[in-house]
Amino acid sequence: MRWGGTVLGVAAALAVAIASCTPAPVPVVPAPTPGPAGAAEPMVRVGMVVGAAGALLGGPAGVAVTDPSGALLADIPAGETWRARLDGGGLVAVTPAGGATASSQVLELTPSDTAGFVAINGRPYRGTVTILRDRTGLTIVNRLPMEWYLLGVVSAEMGRRAPADQEALQAQAIVSRTYAMRNTRRWDAQGFDLYAGVADQVYGGAGSETPEGREAVEATRGQILTYDGAPIDAFFYSTCGGRTADGPEVFAAANRPYLRSQPDVAEDGTAYCSISPRFRWHEEWTGAQLRSTLQRTLPPALGVPASEVGEIRDVRVTYRTPSGRVGRLSIGLGRTDVDIAGPSVRQVLRPASGELLRSSTFTLTVSSGGGHVTRLAADGAGAGHGVGFCQWGAVGRARAGQDHERILAAYYPGAALERRY
Repeated sequence: MRWGGTVLGVAAALAVAIASCTPAPVPVVPAPTPGPAGAAEPMVRVGMVVGAAGALLGGPAGVAVTDPSGALLADIPAGETWRARLDGGGLVAVTPAGGATASSQVLELTPSDTAGFVAINGRPYRGTVTILRDRTGLTIVNRLPMEWYLLGVVSAEMGRRAPADQEALQAQAIVSRTYAMRNTRRWDAQGFDLYAGVADQVYGGAGSETPEGREAVEATRGQILTYDGAPIDAFFYSTCGGRTADGPEVFAAANRPYLRSQPDVAEDGTAYCSISPRFRWHEEWTGAQLRSTLQRTLPPALGVPASEVGEIRDVRVTYRTPSGRVGRLSIGLGRTDVDIAGPSVRQVLRPASGELLRSSTFTLTVSSGGGHVTRLAADGAGAGHGVGFCQWGAVGRARAGQDHERILAAYYPGAALERRY
């Protein structure tokens, strides 16, 4: 096992990653302070699709299609499906019979019933939908009030949850609301605020909503986490593996007093996120699989030509961060070694599925023969970057009887809870 150049067993290595696990007393975030009287709920623009060739349009109660001036281009009847596509320099909505609306640079879709939905590619969304032309195709943007947006985020991020997990859902609602308010206009140049996927936070629209998620959003309406009066950088992820990471270990600009590495364990030393299916994991590569993987991942990560990635001489961890994560990985290629910085390790050392490596907390077993690696195995802990809010840890804390204020204080120490509207 290679652990920063020291040979250790897997159990001992992972123990290092969650060293100093005696939990400190957990402060409680104070009750939210009231926001400005009469403050309006913000709107959110969610980029659902970028660069699409087309999209299916409709709605259970019918949909009005207008141009930016508000002029009606068409009414899509209830239950009928039309298609948006490029048309010369503009966009059109095409009927099932092949007819089309007048061409427009922008198509605005509004449900005919104010309580209805717009369906995009068969999925229902609250609010309105705007279709724009981008450089390669269509950009589809869902515009809706913040609280409606969160209905489609909390359940998509946390899944179906039992009543005992409600405090974790409320914590996620506050984290997601904070993230959205902090990052509004992040992608303004593309015509929206936030992506609907993991580039920001997962948003599934009305089709992903659950009763328990709706309850969590309603119970925390308008509440966000702040530091010095501003929304915090509300980083979150699936599973910390037993210890969270310092902000700068992963994000160079995230040197924040509320983003500090700390053990995430109960009084008996059990990690709160040990209930996660990703708490511990194992990945393997044959020599050929490793070479093929690195031929795909090293060129975009380091600019190393794929032709220079032949037999791999060695793979070793040369630096670990204070939280026990891989801070630098060295890979022997021919006569040279290349170093991968911690934030890029998960992108380079991908499993056979092609997805990111689950986390950067892992140990390596290297088998060699004939001067090159014949087998590489990684035994790891957790899933995600490890900075801030651990979703499975929050569930474990909720099941241990902690309320959402205490859960939030554990992951963002020093942050304040504030009601903004």
